[in-house]
Amino acid sequence: MSSLPTATRGATPSRRGAAPIAILAVAAFVIVTTEFLIVGLLPALARELHVSISLAGQLVTLFAFTVMLFGPLLTGLLSHIERKRLFVAILLVFAVSNALAAMAPNIWVLALARFIPALLLPVFWGTASETAGQLAGSLHAGRAVSTVYLGISAALLFGIPLGTLAAHAFGWRVAFALLAGLSLLMAMLIAYFMPTLELPRRMRLGEQARILKDPRFVAHVGLSVLIFTAMFTAYTYLADTLETLVGVAPARVGWWLMGFGAIGLVGNWLGGRAVDRSPLGATVIFVVVLGIGMAASVSLASAHGWFEIPFVLWGVAYTALFPICQVRVMRVASHAQALAGTLNVSAANAGIGLGAIIGGLVIPHWGLGTVGYLATAISALALLTIPLIGRLRSTRTHAVA
Repeated sequence: MSSLPTATRGATPSRRGAAPIAILAVAAFVIVTTEFLIVGLLPALARELHVSISLAGQLVTLFAFTVMLFGPLLTGLLSHIERKRLFVAILLVFAVSNALAAMAPNIWVLALARFIPALLLPVFWGTASETAGQLAGSLHAGRAVSTVYLGISAALLFGIPLGTLAAHAFGWRVAFALLAGLSLLMAMLIAYFMPTLELPRRMRLGEQARILKDPRFVAHVGLSVLIFTAMFTAYTYLADTLETLVGVAPARVGWWLMGFGAIGLVGNWLGGRAVDRSPLGATVIFVVVLGIGMAASVSLASAHGWFEIPFVLWGVAYTALFPICQVRVMRVASHAQALAGTLNVSAANAGIGLGAIIGGLVIPHWGLGTVGYLATAISALALLTIPLIGRLRSTRTHAVA
């Protein structure tokens, strides 16, 4: 029996629920673009704010580790707030923060403008996943969550590349101003279209944190850390891989990255359907595909006409694993669904940070070509833990693997 809360348990998603889920997906697009757009803006803002590129790069680290450290606590404290009001408040904070970033006179104000939305990003992901499942019904919860996670694919495909182009054409401040306007628009749409949902039962933080006493739940969160570490050990350096190993011209790398995002739309669709049948089974399948894709992309990098095959496999598995990991962790939680979802987001960000660090340490010593193989080795380690997780007994009554 699924533990994802529902308003229409087991029912087909209604038209009443379809529109809010779609709006949440667009809101996710805005939020993910806010998080990752800065990667493409670093050279321009570093020049204008008169700081080194390495110092500017710490804005990325600041965002990721703020998400990791503060997300679970804030989600627990805010979990009792009615979801419609919570989403509106989050999008308004993103609007104000992006507007502040657009006007930032120095790196420190810009850091503040990045720190504030990072506090609420995991709150959004935890509660949006829970709300999508509630609106769709338990039989379609995985598909609903994958619909929300389409925002990630759309951000990779359109938001980040187009935002970078806009920044190059009109300046990086314009890119943040556009995000501020989009955030405000999404707050208005949520306020108008989303129904007022049943008020979540208020639980003390200690009561919610009981899920951390469940060894099975903790193991699933740990599995997410391993999977995202494998994913981002290679993905962080994908642009360099395309340019250096595959021989893609620098001017065309952006188009290849857009292609990777487009492939991800297929992965998101497949992952959402597979996870409804078996969360752990879907995890096994797509981690295997991910490992094959990452390793073969390196070995076939110079083989013209063949590289595209593992590149497609990599892109499909990479994006599929976002909703799969989210649903897998939330399903095994006995209660405190929002906190469970946010803990998975924190786990993902821990993996993102670890993957970038591991790849960065390996490249100077063994070369860029080893990154894909190392990422595959980490994904193999994740696979080895899955049978052990399957044997763990949960402290909940109705455990779901």
